Amino acid sequence: MNELSKDSATWHEVDAEAAGQRVDNYLTKWLKGVPKSHIYRILRSGEVRVNSRRVGPDYRVQAGDRLRLPPLRTARPAAAARKPPASRLKADVVYEDEFLLVINKPSGVAVHGGSGISHGVVELLRLERPDARFLELVHRLDRETSGVLLLAKRRSALTALHRQLREGAVQKLYDVLVKGRWRDGKRSVKLSLHKYVLASGERRVAVKDDGTHAHTVFRLQRNWQGYSLLEAELKTGRTHQIRVHLAHLGFPVAGDDKYGDFALNKQLARQGLKHMFLHARKVVIAHPQSGATLALEAPLPGALQSFLSVLDAEEARVPARGIQY
Repeated sequence: MNELSKDSATWHEVDAEAAGQRVDNYLTKWLKGVPKSHIYRILRSGEVRVNSRRVGPDYRVQAGDRLRLPPLRTARPAAAARKPPASRLKADVVYEDEFLLVINKPSGVAVHGGSGISHGVVELLRLERPDARFLELVHRLDRETSGVLLLAKRRSALTALHRQLREGAVQKLYDVLVKGRWRDGKRSVKLSLHKYVLASGERRVAVKDDGTHAHTVFRLQRNWQGYSLLEAELKTGRTHQIRVHLAHLGFPVAGDDKYGDFALNKQLARQGLKHMFLHARKVVIAHPQSGATLALEAPLPGALQSFLSVLDAEEARVPARGIQY
């Protein structure tokens, strides 16, 4: 609803999908165009009533709650403002039903706005789907990471999937290219991680004994001269976990601009690898409504597949090492 009467109070009943949200967040989504500062002012002043009672910003709405709002008007957005920005999201839908939206997120797009980014995946999808009543991220991917990204279309689905994540019931597999020749067929890495912030405000993560437990299982897929393609299975979901574990082990992710080999990255860019080679290939979940197993897969992006072809071509030019007669 973009416009409310300026002459009388408005009443609204909360539906089941919104149950559990903080009332300030609920009003921010419902009253599109109203500044947050104004929403907090009418909450503090008691002009917002829930079931005829005053509530604070941290009150969580329940299905059937009746909200009374004071007279106010929000500006109806101009047609141009309702359109997605020029950097329109280009993502393939992997799976969709009334509970879930699963996309193959492209590299270079943040999952949400903030820190100087006006629109992330979730904001762009909301712009492209203005009739969507609910659309929230289930989990996150780094900006430069491509691949399977889950969004919930109902609050019940979001709650169910978050429970699966907490219980370790979600399988997440990544394809990752690293510098160096990895020799183990399978390696289980348990290295605790500590988050910190640089003077610039950027987040960083480092291996530290007193950090948060983090567990990744790596499997070798293929070797080239100087590079290895691994499968990484996340057993925990810490910030930058795969990248930091690999960098600490001496196998930086190709193209990683935070923890990688920066001189190598420049060379890789000249060879055609313009961004980090880390792709969320597969996520396996129990459907939040039916419980059926869903294996959600996203193919390797063309740019990453092309770079593997570059490595194949270079490998073919290297003379075979055999016994010299």
